[in-house]
Amino acid sequence: MPVEPGLLPPRKADTHKGDAGRVFIVAGSRGMSGAAALAVQGALRAGAGLVTLGLPKGLHEPMVIKLTEAMFKVLPETKDGSLSTQALPEIVSTADRMDAVAIGPGLSQNPQTQELVREVVPKVVKPLVVDADGLNALAADVRLLKKRTLPCIITPHPGEMGRLIRQSSDEVQRDRTRTAVEFAKMCRVVVVLKGQGTVVADVDGRSYVNNTGNPGMATGGAGDVLTGVLAGLLAQRLSLFDAARLGVYLHGLAGDLAAKDKGDVGLLASDIADRIPLAIRAYQSLPV
Repeated sequence: MPVEPGLLPPRKADTHKGDAGRVFIVAGSRGMSGAAALAVQGALRAGAGLVTLGLPKGLHEPMVIKLTEAMFKVLPETKDGSLSTQALPEIVSTADRMDAVAIGPGLSQNPQTQELVREVVPKVVKPLVVDADGLNALAADVRLLKKRTLPCIITPHPGEMGRLIRQSSDEVQRDRTRTAVEFAKMCRVVVVLKGQGTVVADVDGRSYVNNTGNPGMATGGAGDVLTGVLAGLLAQRLSLFDAARLGVYLHGLAGDLAAKDKGDVGLLASDIADRIPLAIRAYQSLPV
């Protein structure tokens, strides 16, 4: 089922970077900086005007070299090189100046970092995407999602979804749409249940099954790119459900374009990110 055209119209001639939206991505830890970098690339390639990466202090110097188009918020870190709970005030105050926020890629499962996520999620009052280690932190108490003042997007793969609902990934896979819809309604979130035929479920019971993508996208970092794409679309003022539907469609289409060029073996997450603009151009060319 394709996404209807017109959700992301072409830009006006006088558009400036502020109009294109500001994204804050809280990600990365020692040994997992790549996840943060790919999420930033996803947001930029999806059209966000300004992207700020909140990262542990020890990652700042290498990431400045790697991400020349991003800005940085250097945050307190644990002895393991992950984000410390002392970062909470700076994360919340920075998020207040943004149009959309994403948290989770590469954060690690350090206990202090996991506690930080559980404190951040209810306090951020902007459109939010939670992925990866952010979801692992919330598995300890999914009720925190209900404490938000507005819904957020969560992007679990079947294993992460299983941890959230205390089921195996096999049980999740038996009825993906029902699982996603029930959790979306229970916790007042938009669920993006990743996998073949990614399911997007809304708080009111609506669902969408994506038809783009290919097996070559089963590669490390592809989900981090998606997290950035979703945040980038949210920053451009799409609703959560529309951003989620369009985001998975564009992400999959970019993967299809990459596979057409390179084949579906050896595809890299960066190949997907690089083709997001081409996917957007193809989408915007659809007749309205």
